[in-house]
Amino acid sequence: MQRKYPNLCKPITIGNVTFRNRMFGSPMGGTDITADCTIGPKSTAFYELRAKGGAASVTVSEVVVHPETEASHMYHLDLGTVDSLASFTYTADAIRRHGAIASVELSHSGQYAGTYLTDKNKKQGLAQWGPSPGVRPDGREVKELSQELIDDIVAAYGSCAGLAKRAGYEMIMVHGGHGWLINQFFSPYFNRRTDKYGGSLENRVRFAQEVLDSVREAVGSGFPIEFRMSGSELFEGGYDLTEGIEIAKLIESRIDLLHVSAGTYQTGFGITHPSMFLPHGSNVYLAAEIKKHVSVPVATVGGLNDPAQMEEIIASGQADVVEMARALLADPELPKKVMSNRDEDIIKCLRCFTCMAERAETSTRRCTVNPLIGREMDGTEIYPSPNPRKVLVAGGGPGGLYAALTAAKRGHKVILCEKSDEVGGILRGEQAIPFKYEMYELGVTLGKLAKDAGVEIRLNTPVTKEYAEKENVDALIIAVGSAPLVPPIPGLNGDNVVIVNDYYLEKDRVSDSVVVLGGGLAGCEAAIHFAQEGKTVHLVEMRAELAPDANIRHRPIMLKEIEKNNIQVHLGFKGLCVTQEGVVCADPNGEEHLVPGTSVICALGQRARRNVVDELIDCAPYVSQIGDCVKASTITTAIYQGYHAALDI
Repeated sequence: MQRKYPNLCKPITIGNVTFRNRMFGSPMGGTDITADCTIGPKSTAFYELRAKGGAASVTVSEVVVHPETEASHMYHLDLGTVDSLASFTYTADAIRRHGAIASVELSHSGQYAGTYLTDKNKKQGLAQWGPSPGVRPDGREVKELSQELIDDIVAAYGSCAGLAKRAGYEMIMVHGGHGWLINQFFSPYFNRRTDKYGGSLENRVRFAQEVLDSVREAVGSGFPIEFRMSGSELFEGGYDLTEGIEIAKLIESRIDLLHVSAGTYQTGFGITHPSMFLPHGSNVYLAAEIKKHVSVPVATVGGLNDPAQMEEIIASGQADVVEMARALLADPELPKKVMSNRDEDIIKCLRCFTCMAERAETSTRRCTVNPLIGREMDGTEIYPSPNPRKVLVAGGGPGGLYAALTAAKRGHKVILCEKSDEVGGILRGEQAIPFKYEMYELGVTLGKLAKDAGVEIRLNTPVTKEYAEKENVDALIIAVGSAPLVPPIPGLNGDNVVIVNDYYLEKDRVSDSVVVLGGGLAGCEAAIHFAQEGKTVHLVEMRAELAPDANIRHRPIMLKEIEKNNIQVHLGFKGLCVTQEGVVCADPNGEEHLVPGTSVICALGQRARRNVVDELIDCAPYVSQIGDCVKASTITTAIYQGYHAALDI
């Protein structure tokens, strides 16, 4: 067959190992780490799903090589812990049996020890170790590693690598980026030593060289060693790309693949894990420049989810391999779809950080657009129903579309009715905001997948009680969503007011001076968009804080964007009336102020369409209600509920 993306699909040999394509599954922590820090069965299933989806390699993350100086609750690989070696072996086997190469990431976070503890208060009792003594930004004391401890850590890298090879892993990744211990030795900001590990760049790279020598001795020649580094630390006082190139040159003789990322713990989570506010492939320029100066293959990573972009990266010689983490949560079959020219069926990562927020809050995994993630053991295959039914789905938003798609896959006869002229529901509004465009694309893709699966989609068709009863269906899934909350504020129905959901239809009505009324997630993101367009933006919120509905990973990044874009924020301000000059508000003391703006965006939240639900609740033997019509919530909730409503028929 003629492959649409031939460079992306081409095999590559690294060391003595051949990989089936150029799409690698970059490190991502599993879903259940046992009390003894072994790989739980849910995590094995999590990694196996990535392998089944066609990735060339799947990297298990992160293995703490030296728990004595790194007490984070991550994986340990040793012979002293019952089931440690076995859990790694079963996981490698689960990856390898689907044709992927099993890899494992060896790590030490140095002065950031304790980052992944579930109980964050336990960090207070830990000793943090780094290249040099000091105090962390959070006030924790950092102790300097002695030569004895350095030697012990170096040896531990080799010991873990040898055990990983014994367990069936065919590649080792050494984590030398993102501000972790090896990066701390590289960095002039962290490393102020005066011995053989400090001062000159050659000295600062010495620790990494010793680690790589230790790993090589344990695994032997020809066994691929991948080294992850930050091409630049991207903050004042850290090393820049010029030094990143020299670091790469000093370690290339000891490695087989150089994996170029960016940033450090110091620069923030939205850099090391590129947020929706950064361009896709934000790290590619670093990999491309470093590749000019080294002879080993180079991998790039960072917000990659578009096959056309990834093909161009390989074809133009900017990198030899592309690596994905979150993109393979959103659609584990992305590589398989690329290989079979089905790229239009890819469900793209939204870079919304639900996966990372869930990890931080509950120590589990969840993905906004993929209800299987973290729950792979509940079953990843959709089996045909022994008794196919006639199913009506009322509403073509993300929840309704996912329900219809899943029901059709089970063999049911499915009709989906959407009252407007396009599926997607609330996601349609996101097409006007560039950094959220993938949310709009999600609705388009789910609509295509549903239609391809045999769903009959009826547009401009609201579902009433009479309509549902006339169709005489066996099952009804109510997914009629929510409506914008528009309180009776005088002037809020004026011609200078645009409801945030309708902005994509009325962009030309928004002037260069904007008041966003409502500082929840939708209002904050709209305000950022307007500011990026060069408009003067005021953001009004009645509560004492912005966007409490945003997840804990996305929210701080979003707040930085608000600050960076000079958006004027008014907290504790209650809108009293809208005029042609702006919004008259009462401050926390009851004093009135005019917040100026010739356009007003109403972003005061959503209200469940309970009136529609109440009308339809008795219209079929089996009735399920999902998504925003139950309670205004998130895309995640809608898709998860839609999936399971269809499985329950």
